[in-house]
Amino acid sequence: MLHSVIKTVLDLVLPRTCPGCGAPVPWCANCASTLSARPRRVLVPESSAISLPPVYAFARYRGPVRAAVLAGKEKGRRDLPALLGESLGLGVLRLLSISVLTTPLWLVPAPSRAWAARARGGDPVTAMAVAAASILSRHGSNVGVAPCLSTSRAARDSVGLDAASRVRNLRGRIICDVRACPPPGAAVVLVDDVFTTGATSAIASEALAQFQLSVQAILVLATAAPFS
Repeated sequence: MLHSVIKTVLDLVLPRTCPGCGAPVPWCANCASTLSARPRRVLVPESSAISLPPVYAFARYRGPVRAAVLAGKEKGRRDLPALLGESLGLGVLRLLSISVLTTPLWLVPAPSRAWAARARGGDPVTAMAVAAASILSRHGSNVGVAPCLSTSRAARDSVGLDAASRVRNLRGRIICDVRACPPPGAAVVLVDDVFTTGATSAIASEALAQFQLSVQAILVLATAAPFS
């Protein structure tokens, strides 16, 4: 609790700088421009362990975008997910305009561990999704946010695991809370910050399918995999 209070006070007193270049603004226009205005299709690695809907991203996971994601997740920059979420919202608008997505639509944040979200003062991906929905609302699109997924403590850290091992690690350990779910049959976009092997997205999609929810697309800020 004391750490949280101190962090809040420091946030108010100390100036925030751009995580990409150090400019005296929270997220400068030059670094923000490394996020493409239009999400691009990701080339999903071939794996018999993974079946995914289309994946779209705005940038490769490097440079200013990587710095911004890490600052939001690991360095307490709770303002950044909302700023990054604006790009997600514009990306959804683009996908709606070319009929990749349909409405009514729900954004479902990728699962997080409850203890990690508490330590960070909230879940960054959920904050991104809420900011995206706000952008969409301003453009006349009524899009809901359903933070219904979580990862159980039984799942171990996935660093160093390949796609198949990550799937085995996560299967049955991504939980969907029916009380927070979109209505059955709703169109869903799974939202995340980074796409790596696709294991989390695949198991999250399986968890949603148990409640008659079909993931139309996966939308991420950045991808470790190449674009198609």
